[in-house]
Amino acid sequence: MITKTPKPPYYAVIFSTIRTTVNEGYTETAQRMEDLAKLQEGYLGIESARNEIGITVSYWESLEAIRKWKNNFEHTEARKKGRTLWYKKYQLRICKVEHEYGFEK
Repeated sequence: MITKTPKPPYYAVIFSTIRTTVNEGYTETAQRMEDLAKLQEGYLGIESARNEIGITVSYWESLEAIRKWKNNFEHTEARKKGRTLWYKKYQLRICKVEHEYGFEK
């Protein structure tokens, strides 16, 4: 599903990953992080896809909302597990969305 976002500006956090073969607890933790993010002030939505590379884009009202999400205790613990268990490599990018357009039939 494509997230309905407000009129720009807002922010996008792009999380690109390459997974290890370890799956223990991954699916449950990923779902918990998505559910928890939805409860955070300033959260706007999420889009995710996985093939050889996983890409998750979350949308936020402000840099402060992103900072608060980063510092969430459960999210911090999940990031630690990600580095030790689930990811060979990841890259995180924070972008300011200044313009958007789309199409729908």
